[in-house]
Amino acid sequence: MIFGTLFFLLAFSTFVALVWSGLELFQDKEDPLGDRLEELQAHAMVASARAPKRKGGGGFVNSFLYVISLIPGGEDWMGDTEKELAQAGIRNRQALARYAIGQMIFALLLLGGMLYMQRGNPMSSQFGGVMAAGLLGYLLPPQVLHRLVKRYRTKLQEALPDTVDLLGIVLGTGLALDQALLRVSEEMQYIYPELASEFYTVVMQVKAGQDRSKAFQQLVRRTGIEDLKSLSAMIVQSERFGTSLSQALKVYADSLRQRRRLRSEAAVAKAGIKMLFPIILFILPVLFVITLVPGVLSVLNDLRGGIGNK
Repeated sequence: MIFGTLFFLLAFSTFVALVWSGLELFQDKEDPLGDRLEELQAHAMVASARAPKRKGGGGFVNSFLYVISLIPGGEDWMGDTEKELAQAGIRNRQALARYAIGQMIFALLLLGGMLYMQRGNPMSSQFGGVMAAGLLGYLLPPQVLHRLVKRYRTKLQEALPDTVDLLGIVLGTGLALDQALLRVSEEMQYIYPELASEFYTVVMQVKAGQDRSKAFQQLVRRTGIEDLKSLSAMIVQSERFGTSLSQALKVYADSLRQRRRLRSEAAVAKAGIKMLFPIILFILPVLFVITLVPGVLSVLNDLRGGIGNK
């Protein structure tokens, strides 16, 4: 009894810590420039944590990342996870460490719960349950991160046509490119905050002295969207050759709207196929029960009445 109470208290505290870490990890950021500075600090922090001469120190985050880097394949995992976190819009300096800690706590919580549920069972059953819990603890957090990346990219793609159209209109008034991007980011921050934050980050990087082409390359690397890659190439080439950017952006905005319309039509066309399996598994059996059971019961009652009369 005491062991069960202690286990539930430990599980509850672990769950609360996991929820708090998730809220801290996925909270929205209001300062794009601060996010970019924290991202640069995170890169420097990870690089220092991977240094072979480092033996710890520098805070819990650095020590934890250094321990992960010592594991075979840990550096590759850190690089891939950090890239995915950036593509999901999570770029604070402790995002990588919090994600790793949350994944470890989640796996330990599943293992502990499985061991508690499998108590008293044979060793083979306990081993299978532990393996299943460990596999789920290893696979579920990356899938959640993939969904966050997909959702962030979808928001950027949905915001791109209107933002590009507004950018072309603002450029047509005579503003420079940096001023136009800043104005568009200010106008779109309440409608499309994700894309407005990305544009504002590009403007701040250019104001800090970075080359505009490199700033747009980093934008494409952060988001991983082909439409933004085409937009960046168009802006850089227009600046290099001195062509009219506002007219090109107007044509490109129409092209983006056409692509969005085609994606919507494709999603509508796939809806029928996606609804086929729920209909077969859940709706048709209920219809069969509703339509056939009364008739079957009536036939059975008639047969019982005929047998009784005989």
